Amino acid sequence: MSKCVAITGATGFIGQRVCSLLHQRGWWVRALLRSPTRAQALQPCIDEALQGALDDRAALARLVTGVTAVVHCAGAVRGASPQAFDRANVDGVRNLLAALGADDMPPRLLCLSSLAAREPELSFYAASKRRGEQLLEQQAGGLEWMVLRPPAVYGPGDRELLPLFRVMAKGFAPLPGRADARFSMIFVDDIAAAVLAWLQQEAVPSGVYSLHDGRPGGYDWTEVCDIVAKLCQRKVRRLAIPTGLLDLPARLNRSLAEWAGYAPMLTPEKLRELRHPDWVCDNEALQKVLDWQPEVQLEDGLRRTPGWCGLLDRD
Repeated sequence: MSKCVAITGATGFIGQRVCSLLHQRGWWVRALLRSPTRAQALQPCIDEALQGALDDRAALARLVTGVTAVVHCAGAVRGASPQAFDRANVDGVRNLLAALGADDMPPRLLCLSSLAAREPELSFYAASKRRGEQLLEQQAGGLEWMVLRPPAVYGPGDRELLPLFRVMAKGFAPLPGRADARFSMIFVDDIAAAVLAWLQQEAVPSGVYSLHDGRPGGYDWTEVCDIVAKLCQRKVRRLAIPTGLLDLPARLNRSLAEWAGYAPMLTPEKLRELRHPDWVCDNEALQKVLDWQPEVQLEDGLRRTPGWCGLLDRD
């Protein structure tokens, strides 16, 4: 199994697209899954399913044995406390490193992080992603590794940005922060292509690399509204949301989450991320070490994403 790759987070938005592309390109895909029932949805794009989780060291040992590489897509994006994020985003990396360190010939490792890790003071999520990166920087030893920091990711299967695009398709763009904020974006299949390029290239310098869709300077809300308006054939108006309309439900959400034990998306910390004015990144460092080019910018990516604009779904 010289082309065997192990995947964590295979049932997630990005993980599924990574599994699908690698399987199509002839890789034997071994996936770590929390329950056997999750394997059913992945049957077309995985070859081997292992039951286990990131805190199951025996399962992680089985996962990494005999593979060429490990692609770590698993992570927590919702939560109301540092611990909620650290269990997956920090402890998960630590446990994976322990499993790799116990292997006589450890495979190389690619971890998906987030551009949010660039600003760890903003949120529990951002801080946990940065701490996961630091574990690799400090404890990987001679292991070959790469961290990819994508910005906002969208595409088929997305559950986070798709609701926003659905609202925009109705003619309004609710803005949580500054109207002149700029941000990079990336279509999910371009991330999968970067993973494939890393696997196909024998030696890549270890490090943390950002990546985006190739649009210099990213986007602002006016540009996004114009693209949505063109695709949906209707005017899209920007609508600034008063600060209090989000602050209060975010605080309530966190309090209720601690009481009821669920993992919220909208919290005061998440609002700080959303209101940050600069989420622009570049591909320069990555493209110096990896033979990869993004192929899909926002207009084309939204055309390829079903379920948000009825006009496109009828095409």
